[in-house]
Amino acid sequence: MDFNFKKLASDATGLFNRAKQYTEETFLKGEKTELDPHFEALLQRADKTEDHTRRLLSCIESYLQPNPTVRMEDVFYEKLELRKEGSRMNNLESLATAMCEAGEEFGAATPYGSALLKVAATQQKLGQHERELVGQAAQQTLLPIKRFLDGDMKTIQKERKVLHAKRLDLDACKSRLRKAKQADGIQAGGSKPVGGLTIEQAEAEVRVAQAEFDKQTEITKLLLEGIQTAHNNQLKCIRDFVEAQLSFYAQAHQSLADLQRDLSGTLVIRGATVTTTVVERAANGEKKKSLTGIYAALSDGGTKQARVIMDYDAVLRDELSVRLNEVIIVYRLPGMDEDFVMAERAGVRGRIPIEYIEIV
Repeated sequence: MDFNFKKLASDATGLFNRAKQYTEETFLKGEKTELDPHFEALLQRADKTEDHTRRLLSCIESYLQPNPTVRMEDVFYEKLELRKEGSRMNNLESLATAMCEAGEEFGAATPYGSALLKVAATQQKLGQHERELVGQAAQQTLLPIKRFLDGDMKTIQKERKVLHAKRLDLDACKSRLRKAKQADGIQAGGSKPVGGLTIEQAEAEVRVAQAEFDKQTEITKLLLEGIQTAHNNQLKCIRDFVEAQLSFYAQAHQSLADLQRDLSGTLVIRGATVTTTVVERAANGEKKKSLTGIYAALSDGGTKQARVIMDYDAVLRDELSVRLNEVIIVYRLPGMDEDFVMAERAGVRGRIPIEYIEIV
């Protein structure tokens, strides 16, 4: 009991001394121990890292879940997973459900009902792809960043507070030593008590406080230097996030392109269903002839020169972006998708859709 009382009294004295020292520094321009420039730079980098990382985390959360109410729920991160039975539908899945119900109501035999059912199926795919994007981003990007903020960053801030307290203790001891020397007529080795404290005692306190401050400085410095490792880890997280986005948008592009082709064969004009017009049929016939000519030209397995007839922006990693009127080398590989050819330009190669070129 006596030990606990002494400890509480010591803690209270320490808090009082720190508060007094902080007040003198703030309002009376008291002397304080300055940290070296390198250490100050590390502290500034840690503050900037925490600030930008929190903003980054918030923006990614908003991107993955635009609904602020859901983001405020305690189980937000548990819901950022692939779809489970009974889980909330996302917006694309809700759209798919509405279109499917409408299509069934109007009938699959009608052009409108048939189109609704086709679009509903694609929207359902997009909804699933979005769930996969959210799940991957949550596991590979959000959670690692959040663990850094809740773990490493909190530890750094905790040790910084301890360092600040140790620095106040050291400066308070230095202040008491200065006052003891002034009261003793600045006599080295004087033993005249000043407020119950001799110069020897004050110097001993300074040595102890300096040792504790130096030790805490090293601990905090090691943690601050670890920020670079955190940057490297978060770089991987951002790369994984971009990979997940790339996969999602590539799948979405492919699904919508397939849907567009599926819907383009039928038009509804003034209530009457008509297939493609004479002009469209002629254009399709010319297109088929052109593609047939390309297939025949590349059938020997060799390379040919081709001119780009439309701009094309690569969607997947193995594709090549080309521009109108560029002349490129094209060829086909065994087992390759018949809608694509391999293209090469200035040593860079990749797939492009066959309909974007004509053989020179």
